[in-house]
Amino acid sequence: MDFTLEFERPVSELESQIRTLKQSSSQKNIDISHEIEALQAKVDRMLEDIFSKLSPWERTQLSRHPARPHALDYIDKIVDDFHEVHGDRRFSDDPSMITGFGYIDGLKVAVIGIEKGRKTQDKIKRNFGMANPEGYRKALRIMQLASQFGIPIVSFVDTPGAYPGIGAEERGQSLAIAENLEEMFKIKAPIIAIVIGEGGSGGALGIAIADRVLMMEYSVYSVISPESCASILWSDPKMAETAANSLQLSPSKAFELKVIDGIIKEPSGGAHRYPTETFKKVKETILVTLQTLLNQDLHILMENRFEKFRRMGNTTLILDQSEEDKG
Repeated sequence: MDFTLEFERPVSELESQIRTLKQSSSQKNIDISHEIEALQAKVDRMLEDIFSKLSPWERTQLSRHPARPHALDYIDKIVDDFHEVHGDRRFSDDPSMITGFGYIDGLKVAVIGIEKGRKTQDKIKRNFGMANPEGYRKALRIMQLASQFGIPIVSFVDTPGAYPGIGAEERGQSLAIAENLEEMFKIKAPIIAIVIGEGGSGGALGIAIADRVLMMEYSVYSVISPESCASILWSDPKMAETAANSLQLSPSKAFELKVIDGIIKEPSGGAHRYPTETFKKVKETILVTLQTLLNQDLHILMENRFEKFRRMGNTTLILDQSEEDKG
């Protein structure tokens, strides 16, 4: 890999040694397989140790890893015969929001995903994964079409947040997201949302009102990015690490708070190291989850979807009897 995070460096150095040994072995016809196996075992142990102790900030960095699979990667490897649908029929097409229809093991699905882009020109085209209002309107258009025919929906979430530019605000960014939040509760089909990298603020939630919200093991899902949080609290984006740790950004915490419904385990070292295994695991999870949802009565499914989000953040204030007497 060309890009290495700071906490990955010890592993990267060992892997570099393994590559050098393999190259020397092939060139000089020397059998050093035992040495290579010993180093590989050490790499595996090191990966397990490092990745079991990631801080929220390190997890945030990992969720943004340049080599991490993006929405289009998942669509390409999981969805067969995918046909992309463009445009919101109001303003334009938003390249950062991918929508369309395809099949997963013969099951027809509607697919939505926010794409960040890989190389510089593609990142610019995709607006670094920050969707405009026309993107959210396009997503809603596809979801409503899927609702008419009872086609289940799979959403891949990966965004630092919705685009906050002047043009986006003029075209109704907040309204577009708000409409999605309202209308997704009315979709008459199962919905699965998977946070594959970053799940930032309303930009993520605008396509994540789902019957099952899942997170990849090394993804983050938060009301605000660490940098934005640091800018607001300390007027210093460089305090992002402190903010990330304070926000306790981890799937386990989100699951504990019932913000998500499950965590998809990644191969040791993260999805970017073993993408093929990751695609297989995600595909299996989608199929199993969809079969469970498709077996439910539609009215109960929609009611449970509403109640799931309705219960989030609900607290009961219990007053001390003496306080009640004073009141």
